[in-house]
Formats: sequence, structure tokens, C-alpha cells
Amino acid sequence: MYRHLSSPTFFPAHYFSNQDGHGRVRDFNLVDGGVAANNPTLIAISEVTKQIINKNPDLLPIKPMAYDQLLVISIGTGSNTSEQKYNSKTASKWGVISWLYDDGDSPLIDCYSDSSKDMVDYHNCVVFQALHSENNYLRIDINTLHGNLSSVDVSTKENLGNLVKLGEQLLENPVTRLNLDTGLYEPVENGGTNEAALKRFAKSLSDEKKLRDSKSRSKKGTN
Repeated sequence: MYRHLSSPTFFPAHYFSNQDGHGRVRDFNLVDGGVAANNPTLIAISEVTKQIINKNPDLLPIKPMAYDQLLVISIGTGSNTSEQKYNSKTASKWGVISWLYDDGDSPLIDCYSDSSKDMVDYHNCVVFQALHSENNYLRIDINTLHGNLSSVDVSTKENLGNLVKLGEQLLENPVTRLNLDTGLYEPVENGGTNEAALKRFAKSLSDEKKLRDSKSRSKKGTN
């Protein structure tokens, strides 16, 4: 299973310092970001919201919580959670050791990493549906990875090629959305494919860019 939470064992901690224009030095001691945000989608939305609060001139003057004005594409890294290898009957007998290590896996890490990732998607689905803007939120992921495809450190030419094929397959898959009652992903009726949805998002972004450029030229012309 691909686990962001274990990434510090693959990517070593890194230190650097940065000096601002006033000579103040800030130190950074960093580990893999998945430790804090296994699904960074909510952070991205928060950063945009912060720019709106700060009245960034590059953004249209909208309300900070106007999620219906946002286009969000969230792409997962894949997992093999469909395997459903844990259950409460088995877990009820585990002690500390079994929670940390069970048949080559770490149930505790799996639970923390998967739950933090899934809760972000659950939150976004609820908010966008509440605002009748569910078509503005696109989540693309797969939970049926097996073998080398689910590994974080197999970078052979063959495996990378298989990952490319998998990505192309995901483009052809239907758009899915989280069922808030069952927690399962279901195809969206008349939602088309992921590829068609991405093209729709790209057109919306292109139209927005043209509109902003047009307004910018108009402002320059009146100055």
C-alpha cells in the first residue's frame, strides 16, 4: 500500500534557512508533507481563501467561503484499500505490537494515513454538494493497486510504464463521487469520463483567463 505517512523513511528530512529583505533569518526543518496532510486538497483551498482575504488583485472579489466559485481537481496517489484486509473481529485481539506490525503491514499507520486522506475528501464532497456545486469538485483516484504498482519505491522502467498505462486507463474511467452514506465511490450519472471532466475544467479556466486579461487591458486603457 502506498502510504504517505511512511515517506520520511524514503525521503530524508531536509534543513534550509531563508533570509528576508530585512535581514531576518528563518530556519526550516522539514519532513515529508504527507505526515501533516496526506491529502493536501484542503490546504490548497485554504491558500486560495487566504489570498481572497488578503484581497489579492489577481483574484476576483468574491467571498472567502464562496466554494461555488472554485474549481478543484484532487488527484490521489492510489492504494489497495479495496482489499479490506482488516476487520473489527481481528483488530479487537491486537495488542500494541500487532497494531504496529501485522503480516508485513502496519495497521495503525494505515488507519491514520487513510482516514486523514478520506476525511478531506468527505469534507469537500459535503461542502460542494451543500452549495450545489458538486460539479466543481473532481476527485480522481484508484483503490485497487496491487504488487509493484502500489509501492512507493519501485522505479524500474517496467513499473513506471505500467503506471503510465494505469493513468491513461483512469482517464477513460467514469467520473465517480463519494456516497456520503456508504463511504463508497459511485459513478456519477451522465458524468462522462475523467478525461471529459478535465477538458471541461480546462475550458472553464481558459475562459476565466481570457476574461481577466480582457478586464486588465480595459483598466490599462482607461488609465
